[in-house]
Amino acid sequence: MKKPMEGIEKYTDDRRTVLTLDAGGTNLVFTAMQGCRAVTDPVRMPSAADNLQQCLATIVEGFRICSRKIGEQPVAISFAFPGPADYKAGIIGDLPNFPAFRGGVALGPYLQRAFGVPVFINNDGNLFAYGEYMAGSLPLINARLRESGCRKQFGNLISVTLGTGFGMGVVTEGRLLFGDNGCGGDIWCFRNGIYPDLIAEESVSIRAVCREYAALSGDRRTLTPKDIFDIAGGMTDGDRDAAEGSFAMLGRAAADALASVITVIDGPVSIGGGLSGASKYYMPALIDGLRSTLATHGGARFPRLQTEVFNLDDPDEFNRFASVKNTVVEIPGSDEAVEYDNSKRIGVMTAHGSTSHIISTGAYIYALNNL
Repeated sequence: MKKPMEGIEKYTDDRRTVLTLDAGGTNLVFTAMQGCRAVTDPVRMPSAADNLQQCLATIVEGFRICSRKIGEQPVAISFAFPGPADYKAGIIGDLPNFPAFRGGVALGPYLQRAFGVPVFINNDGNLFAYGEYMAGSLPLINARLRESGCRKQFGNLISVTLGTGFGMGVVTEGRLLFGDNGCGGDIWCFRNGIYPDLIAEESVSIRAVCREYAALSGDRRTLTPKDIFDIAGGMTDGDRDAAEGSFAMLGRAAADALASVITVIDGPVSIGGGLSGASKYYMPALIDGLRSTLATHGGARFPRLQTEVFNLDDPDEFNRFASVKNTVVEIPGSDEAVEYDNSKRIGVMTAHGSTSHIISTGAYIYALNNL
């Protein structure tokens, strides 16, 4: 088993440089990472998303500008690009916000020929999960458990991003989940637990929060989730109950999708993305949903999850999470005993640091670990 790293320290003194890219339909933002830090100012260039030759030329020029800034050859290029894609092969498929890529473009091999270095392309959910696993929430939680005297350590992680869409990445024992078709971790298209005919993302996204607030309040203003967050906190005029309810709806829908993932993966969950700052409004509903029960035809009820769920953002809950001690069991026919952990538990936590930095860190470390 490839264990999660003890923290970012393993990489902060690494002098190798990796070029990264934040690819959007409007702008491309390039930078160079060394020691898990950006060592160049961002280079922003228009995407030219509807002109393939211009877009490819822009991508090459952006990376070349970063190379010139650092004055050396990078060891790799590693970045997130929207899907659908065959990420392992480096081939990008049909993209709504990159119409020039329709029909499939071998972007990875193209860049490898241009720069002569390995090229790694993933989606942002995968790289967010990898950053969280290697140098973010997972090593932080494991370190806190050891400091608390708890011997439990976690080797799997489910990471979700709440923002324009509902993204997810999964790392199991140090390996990213890709799937046979590059579709592993596609939580956005799960069945919606609130509106069963819809996909989960229709209730777990920026548009979902805005739509729900309008429906609950009757407020027809054009509002952002930040506006609704401020209304919930009483900082802006509006319907506070509706504002809180719109985030609670997101929490319930996210819980329904995550419960299925947790049942299969059996690991803790970290949450990032633009909406993660509203955790105080959606986290209670999310935790309640994961702690809910389901029934049999005979009327018996069972917990939705086999594991007990803790909100690790709450100091009291973390203390209870870390305070479970191993059980001592005697070996039959001997005077010896062994310890075992008979407490099945996972934690849900908000990621520390900006999602974009975690994604860049994930891209950097992924490249180093796969060279």
